[in-house]
Amino acid sequence: MLKGIVVGNIVSTRKQESLVGSKFLEVEIIENGEKTGKYIVAVDSVGAGIGETVLLTTGSSARLALQNHDAPTDAVVVGIVDYTI
Repeated sequence: MLKGIVVGNIVSTRKQESLVGSKFLEVEIIENGEKTGKYIVAVDSVGAGIGETVLLTTGSSARLALQNHDAPTDAVVVGIVDYTI
């Protein structure tokens, strides 16, 4: 699982059929509490927005996080962080 901050929305007017209706987000990865300058595009499953800190899952777990388990996804936003202790 990864932590990141949403920095933008990705607009895609044409996409693979199983991803139609999905919202794509650009997320900057956070490691050890610091922004890394590394970015990933993820499908949003929780309604996250720009500026929010989020949790991501990647790989085959990402595919399982969506309703459509056949969707070709490698990263999915699965949580919004309220605060870190």
